Amino acid sequence: MNNKVYLVGAGPGDTGLLTLKGKACIEKADVIVYDYLAADALLQYARNDAELIYAGKKGGDHTLTQSEINALLVQKASQGHTVTRLKGGDPFIFGRGGEEIEALIDAGIQFEVVPGVTSAIAAPAYAGIPLTHRKFTSTVTFITGHENPDKEASSINWKALADMSGTLVFLMGVKNLPNIISRLRQQGMDGQTPAALIRWGTTSKQKAVTGTIETIIENVRAAGLTSPCIIVVGEVVSLQKKMKWFENRPLFGKKIVVTRARAQASDMVAQLTDMGAECLEYPTIKTIPPADYTRIDQSINALSSYNWIIFTSVNGVEYFFNRLEATGRDARSLGGLRTACIGPVTAERLRSRGIITDILPDNFRAESIIAAFKNEPMAGMRVLLPRAAEARMILPGELSKMGAVVDEVAVYQTVDDTENIDQLIRQLDDQAIDLITFTSSSTVTNFKKLIPEDRFATLMAHTAIASIGPITSETAEKNGFRVDISADTYTIPGLCDAIVQYYQDMPQQ
Repeated sequence: MNNKVYLVGAGPGDTGLLTLKGKACIEKADVIVYDYLAADALLQYARNDAELIYAGKKGGDHTLTQSEINALLVQKASQGHTVTRLKGGDPFIFGRGGEEIEALIDAGIQFEVVPGVTSAIAAPAYAGIPLTHRKFTSTVTFITGHENPDKEASSINWKALADMSGTLVFLMGVKNLPNIISRLRQQGMDGQTPAALIRWGTTSKQKAVTGTIETIIENVRAAGLTSPCIIVVGEVVSLQKKMKWFENRPLFGKKIVVTRARAQASDMVAQLTDMGAECLEYPTIKTIPPADYTRIDQSINALSSYNWIIFTSVNGVEYFFNRLEATGRDARSLGGLRTACIGPVTAERLRSRGIITDILPDNFRAESIIAAFKNEPMAGMRVLLPRAAEARMILPGELSKMGAVVDEVAVYQTVDDTENIDQLIRQLDDQAIDLITFTSSSTVTNFKKLIPEDRFATLMAHTAIASIGPITSETAEKNGFRVDISADTYTIPGLCDAIVQYYQDMPQQ
């Protein structure tokens, strides 16, 4: 039996800090037992048939006790499963990973430990606090902040910590902050020693509060910081103001809804996330193949009869070429055709299929491609237009006026995607969403259908709207949305730039 348990450190919260080996362990697991602090986003790497078991511990509320977790790991592995135990941070830094390994050893279960990036190091780094700096200190001490203050005798040498000139890092200590500060002061630590607390380090919810041993308790109370937090004490904290970087990103802390189809959303999510936003993927549409391939197959069989093929989107390129290959052909079948694309991204996708477009308009609207064709003798030309079943009619109509014979063929269709809509409405109701992005008219109309009509005005009242361009903006306004941002360059990078500019121009509160 392949009964092995992988004890994997999930990292501090930023999913990009998961190790490659940790990702591989998630991907191959039959069973994944995960904690509260192990980001849910990491579960996207799990197999569809993997059993996911939440064993989190949040603020003293334990879904499973530690002994129950130990027994669960043994049970699942004994049944012949490959088990990945996903723990926040590093499993051996106050993660009780050692206890879980001892249980596996006692049961004769094979195991492997995959270290993770601990929040003790990552959270200060993301807050702009280097734990060591040769001008300040060359030593770091990690201490549990979770020690019971009612214990008769502490197992921590507080005198040694107070006398130490190095950096002190306390994990899980926000509830015990007054006790920690009191112990350090009682042992003679200078009240002017810098201190900081970092909540939800490395995530878009990160918040850092600084002060001194004398002021940090009041500063934390005023900021409303609660667990999970890292406490840092030492002179290196004085560098935070100068070295702060993560929270300085232009979209930091903004919750932005991406309505683009999930298969296409990754580039946009990556760009917005890099600029500090927390992206919530609520795709209102998804693309699927056409209900009937008859028309597209007829066009593919007759490719030699066409003079032009025009692609209006990346989806058009992908679905057309997928069907072309399914019929046993490749890009050579387009050898005698001239090509046109709307937008550089579409042109680049066509290039990836081995074809360089002949026409690429200056901007990215159907009207612009019509202008580009003004210089082409279109009378009698046969044009193939593979695109969405629901596409606008202006392009084929104008080409026909030029004398072209246009075959408009649906190579894909868009359908509603209603997954997690209740969660979206709840967040809108709580005014937790800063911005909703629309990248096409279909995302607008489908999103509008998802919102209860009688609550539309209330739910949208506190949320900004960003549109990729004038056509999408016009559709949004017709559907009752107030468009706050409309990109000048009708691409995903252009939309992201417009969003950044909008928040930069917003008066600081």
